[in-house]
Amino acid sequence: MTDKPIRTPVTRAQRPAGDRADGRPGIDIPDHRGRTGLDRAGRGLDRNPRVVVRDVELTSEGWHVLRRTTFDYRRRDGRWVTQQRETYDRGDGAVVLPYDTERRVVLLTRQFRYPAYVNGHPDGMLVEAAAGLLDETDPQAAVRREAEEELGVTLGPLTHVADAYMSPGSVTERLHFYAAPYTPADRTAAGGGLEEEGEDIDVLELPFGDALAMVRDGRITDGKTVMLLQWAALDGPFAAAPGRH
Repeated sequence: MTDKPIRTPVTRAQRPAGDRADGRPGIDIPDHRGRTGLDRAGRGLDRNPRVVVRDVELTSEGWHVLRRTTFDYRRRDGRWVTQQRETYDRGDGAVVLPYDTERRVVLLTRQFRYPAYVNGHPDGMLVEAAAGLLDETDPQAAVRREAEEELGVTLGPLTHVADAYMSPGSVTERLHFYAAPYTPADRTAAGGGLEEEGEDIDVLELPFGDALAMVRDGRITDGKTVMLLQWAALDGPFAAAPGRH
C-alpha cells in the first residue's frame, strides 16, 4: 500500500522569489473590490481523504478570480499523484423563471454574450432566464433583485427547483434555480438591467410552447434556461395533469 503524503502545504516564504505575493492586490492588500487573502481558498480542505492541497496560486485577480491549485490525489489503485487545476471563481449565482399559468407565458431576457459570440453563436444574442451573482445576499433575495432589474417584475412566492454546478471542470460557481408566478399587474417597471453595469437587456414575454420550441430548434441554447424550461414542462407549472398526455 502506498503511504499517504503528509499534509505540509507550501507556504508563501517557501515559494520561488518570482512567485512572492508581498504587496499584491487581493493577497496582502485590498484589490479594487476590497478583497484580501484570495490565494487562501482551498487551503486546509480535508473533507476528502484522497485529496491533499499543496499550494494555491493567484494567477489573475479582476472582477473575478483565477487560481492555480496544486494537490495530491490518491487514485483508485492507491497510488498518489500530483495534479494542478485552474479554477475560475466568480462567486455563486441564482436564476429564476417567472411564469403566468393563466396566460401560459414565461418572462425571459435577451442580451449580448461575447463568450458565446466568439465561440460560434451567430450574433451572441442569447435568450436566457434572468440571473445574477449573489453578491453577499441569499439566493432568494438575489433572484428578486435580478427580476426587478432585468425584467421589471415583482415576483410572487418562490419555488426552489435545484442547485447545480454548471461547469465543474473549471468554474466554482454553484447556481441556485427558482421559479415564481407573476401577473401583468406585477410588471411594475420596464426592466432592461443596469446601464452602469453594462447591461442592455430585452425583456421577452413568450408563450410557454414557443419557448420550448426554441429549445428544440436551437434558438435557446443557454444551459440554465433549458433546464428551467424543461423542469416547467415535466414537473413544474406547465406539467400535464396525471392521466393526461
